[in-house]
Amino acid sequence: MTSTTKNQKNPLASLVAGTVAGGVEGFITYPTEYVKTRLQLQAGVSLRPGETRFQGPVDCLVKTYQSKGLGAIYTGASALVIGNAAKAGVRFLAYDSIAHHLKDDQGHLTGVRSMLAGLGAGMTEAALVVTPSETIKTKLIHDRNSITPKYNGLVHGTRLIVKEEGWLGIYRGVGPVMARQGANSAVRFSCYSTFRGWLETWHASPGQPLPSASTFVAGAMAGIVTVYTTMPLDVVKTKMQGLDAHMYKHSVECLVKVVQQNGVLSLWKGTTPRLTRLIFSGGIVFTVYEKIYAVFGSLSPKSASL
Repeated sequence: MTSTTKNQKNPLASLVAGTVAGGVEGFITYPTEYVKTRLQLQAGVSLRPGETRFQGPVDCLVKTYQSKGLGAIYTGASALVIGNAAKAGVRFLAYDSIAHHLKDDQGHLTGVRSMLAGLGAGMTEAALVVTPSETIKTKLIHDRNSITPKYNGLVHGTRLIVKEEGWLGIYRGVGPVMARQGANSAVRFSCYSTFRGWLETWHASPGQPLPSASTFVAGAMAGIVTVYTTMPLDVVKTKMQGLDAHMYKHSVECLVKVVQQNGVLSLWKGTTPRLTRLIFSGGIVFTVYEKIYAVFGSLSPKSASL
């Protein structure tokens, strides 16, 4: 993933490493995703019968645990962990493939081209994996906090959503999801490559891989930049995938209504839990990916050193 990699990466190794990294990262950081989603769903709307109004991330965690137990904080986790593993596998495979074709004759990948590769990778994962998994996750979380939940787990919930809304029901909000994932990956990959390059010049010995701690720092820093630049897209995406999505005709109308009702700053609602998640997410997913790829990539003559 550095700017000096000349050979094409092993596609199978990229897919496996990305899938494992995504699953590990998704499970570890899920509570922050749950809190972010709950806060975004409550912003500017009337509460459903029996639903509790949360004052912030910590209040959400504490009240959810006290009223519904620890398991409630992992509501929808299976959908996100499975989806996270699949989308990370697709993301890294797509990024490595696109980046290979965007390198110059010397095998270098500039920052702008890295951003373009990330954009393509993000939009690919959004269309294939992210939209259905996050729509289901969002609806499960929203439903769980109703006084009379109707979804009984991932399989039952998915079946009922498809029955009531059709297959397009799990692709609700595909526009903002593609925009958000494309922007996420464009910013994250380009920032990670930049930060990693800086750390390599400071810490790594010639021909030696970057230490895991440095990889984690580069990924975490990329996560911070990603959160603040793409948060409005995430808020619109969440609104469009909730149980109250029928209130909005399309993403632009959703964006306008959110700003009109709650102000521009409401587009950064849920920033704290998402920031917490992406700091750890970036560090975890890139570190695990690098380690797993080093193992699987070495098994194929097509592999390239990281």
